[in-house]
Amino acid sequence: MDVAAVARCVRKSCYVSPSFGDSDLLRRFLRSSLSERSTNSDPTSGRKCLKLRGKIHRRLSFIRPITATDKSISSPSSDCAGETQQINGKKKNIVWHDCPVTKSDRQELIKQKGCVIWITGLSGSGKSSLACALSRALHNRGNLSYILDGDNVRYGLNSDLSFGAEDRAENIRRVGEVAKLFADAGIICIASLISPYRRERTACRALLPQGDFIEVFMDVPLHVCEARDPKGLYKRARAGKIKGFTGVDDPYEPPLDCEIVIQNNRDKGVSSSSSSLTEMAEIVVSYLDKNGYLKTP
Repeated sequence: MDVAAVARCVRKSCYVSPSFGDSDLLRRFLRSSLSERSTNSDPTSGRKCLKLRGKIHRRLSFIRPITATDKSISSPSSDCAGETQQINGKKKNIVWHDCPVTKSDRQELIKQKGCVIWITGLSGSGKSSLACALSRALHNRGNLSYILDGDNVRYGLNSDLSFGAEDRAENIRRVGEVAKLFADAGIICIASLISPYRRERTACRALLPQGDFIEVFMDVPLHVCEARDPKGLYKRARAGKIKGFTGVDDPYEPPLDCEIVIQNNRDKGVSSSSSSLTEMAEIVVSYLDKNGYLKTP
């Protein structure tokens, strides 16, 4: 019997000792109590009790509160348990817990290698369009991917962040950490964000093993992006309605040494002079295939 499930069923504040997990006594107790269980107070003492089939019972001896010192559920898993760790320069009382199922195991299960494809460029350069085309191309090949879109993550994960300098940096940091988790799960994570500063992109790259961060630069001139303006943001920024807009009154720092550069220079649409959107996606797919990400060793 699942001890955790028992604890949830009987009383959220109780812990069932593992020694009773498979006992006939516990099974009989649950069968008799779950259908008509409720909490009540002992009229003579005022203490909380369990009311089972109309009868008041004090908390049974084999059900006890969970405490932070309960050795049966919080025993140290390593020699460093209890030590203060340094995380981002801050001291925290945490210890990394290793799992026997590794990244290699997960990759073997789904027959691909996890990585992060980080698509960067100005607003209107075609980042989201490329991300969706790439995800479709990978899906058609039988490869699992997931898109972290710069706008979409602000609906949930980063809904508390503004577009100020500090919050924009935190936005990138969070996406980088989530992308890292996807890659560790063996999934090809496609992050599509303006991410204008090299320092923040470099910090995200540093989160992953060498080679697992694949930077794709949408090399589209500002005047082309502004001519497209699919969301009307450039127009609003030029009118002073949006402050700190990348390319207008905030800089964009192009990558200096990215893995893939895609030039997409037509004033309208998402096609470049030599590549359709599908062909641009295939450029990235070919890179992944050549470098062994679309199959396990």
